[in-house]
Amino acid sequence: MSLPNGVSRRGVLAASAATVAAPLVLGEPATAGPRGGGKPPQTYRLTVLGTSDTHGNVYNWDYYKDAEYDDAGHNDVGVAKLAALVNKLRAEATGPVLVLDAGDTIQGTPLATYFAKQEPITSTGEKHPMARAMNVLHYDAVTLGNHEFNYGLPLLNLWIRQLGFPALAANAISVRTGKPAFTPYVIKKVPVGRHGPALRVGILGLTNPGSAIWDRANVEGKIQFTDMIASAAKWVPIMRARGADVVLISAHGGDSGTSSYGPELPNENPTALIAEQVPGIDAILFGHAHREVPERFVTNLTTGQQVLLSEPSRWGQRLTRMDFDLVREKGRWKITTKAATTLNTNTVEADPKVLAAVRKQHDKTVAYVNQVVATSTETLSAETSRYEDTPILDYINKVQTDTVTAALAGTAYASLPVLSIAAPFSRTAVFPQGEVKIKDVAGLYIYDNTLEAVVMTGAEVKAYLEYSAKYFVTLAPGAPVDLAAISDPAVPDYNYDVFSGVDYDIDIAQPVGSRITRLQIGGVDVDPAAQFVVAVNNYRRSGGGGFPGIVKTQVYNEQQEIRQLLIDWAQARGTIDPADFFVKNWQLVRAGVPIAF
Repeated sequence: MSLPNGVSRRGVLAASAATVAAPLVLGEPATAGPRGGGKPPQTYRLTVLGTSDTHGNVYNWDYYKDAEYDDAGHNDVGVAKLAALVNKLRAEATGPVLVLDAGDTIQGTPLATYFAKQEPITSTGEKHPMARAMNVLHYDAVTLGNHEFNYGLPLLNLWIRQLGFPALAANAISVRTGKPAFTPYVIKKVPVGRHGPALRVGILGLTNPGSAIWDRANVEGKIQFTDMIASAAKWVPIMRARGADVVLISAHGGDSGTSSYGPELPNENPTALIAEQVPGIDAILFGHAHREVPERFVTNLTTGQQVLLSEPSRWGQRLTRMDFDLVREKGRWKITTKAATTLNTNTVEADPKVLAAVRKQHDKTVAYVNQVVATSTETLSAETSRYEDTPILDYINKVQTDTVTAALAGTAYASLPVLSIAAPFSRTAVFPQGEVKIKDVAGLYIYDNTLEAVVMTGAEVKAYLEYSAKYFVTLAPGAPVDLAAISDPAVPDYNYDVFSGVDYDIDIAQPVGSRITRLQIGGVDVDPAAQFVVAVNNYRRSGGGGFPGIVKTQVYNEQQEIRQLLIDWAQARGTIDPADFFVKNWQLVRAGVPIAF
């Protein structure tokens, strides 16, 4: 069996993904090299196409709007678009083509959620839509991203078994065996030219250590995540020793060198550091940061080699293309030039084979998200939720508060006030006046978080709010208020939290760390020693975002998905009326004066 790019699937030399310590080596018999003595060596081209952060997008479809996807830049999304562009480039190529993905594949759209939660593939035996789509495209390897662990190891392992190509993660280590829990790398033998010896391309996969925090409930005691730089330093020499002529890394980590979770775990975004510190790497395809980096060169400090880096944005909006020109000299392959760019998938029509492979699952998801769950008495929008108290965020906090309060009735914690935390995940979410559908609720709460609760003191609540308030830039008294620039661009919206159950002011004329100028309940200052039960999502409670005082033993942890709780609450009542849950309890001020929007 051969793939469209001529790579044979014979000679798979690997154990199962659960216990593998050896690589996969995919190849076919080598052929002779360029003939003729004294002639200039012939140049050959290897093309590597890369995707990342597709996040469950197959169709160019916005399930929250029930319409074809479109944005201000008129980007398109989805594996079907990627496949069309890949097929075009394969047809045009004069040399071998490899296709890689840098992770975050099986989470991120209602399509992916449906087959993880509503009809999980672990129960139905159905093939995952992202397996169907990616198998049509014929990838050569995929790296596991942190979101691959969101639904637990059984679903992840089943998805991997459904793929027609290896899933890589060298730095995900089985706690039981001490060996890689997944395939660490592959070496692919690809024919080059008509007579030359096969080129051996090593592909190393590195996943994100942040999974140890973000999916602690799914991986703790089962998988530990080692440093991406150290893992590259371990495996690259092994790949070279086993004959890799070219070494590529597919890494689910950005190139900024910083982490959202601080120093508790190895670096979240170390791609440029890997290129700089680990000799023997020719290029790195990376993801996780959702940025478009067409081409970046990083100088390796040991060898002086220029390492090529590229990141293809997110959701299938871009495809990375890396080109390597090679010659055969003295029995060895040598890269003479390398370059990268990113290509826009809005330049092609979606691949019909991918669309056909996932059509039934897509249609089932569309029908599901268009079910009506309640009627809203008025239009509720999340557009201004970042900087002013809005009913739609209070809806989240109301449901979380009610759920935790009911769950703790009759326990030792029943007498404590229940506070709740929510973040403005979406600026475009709307509950329309009239019928509210599942897609509207899913558009408000786009992540597959579950609900937990911990006990915090008044002092911890204040420290938490101070940390959250760093989201805003500092505005001097009298300075104009530009709502488009009111937040620090280094802090994403999902790392800004608002509380319900306490009343507070955020004074953005004050320095970070001293912005909570009022913290009260019923007009009385909160006692630093007072205790509260705080409803919070599992991402935040497990350390996501690095918020203080929240990583502690839960007093409520039944793993109920918050999005489903929001749907169930609306269905049970039939009506969403802000009068039932909206309380203005916080505001932005400047030098003590409320800011009017």
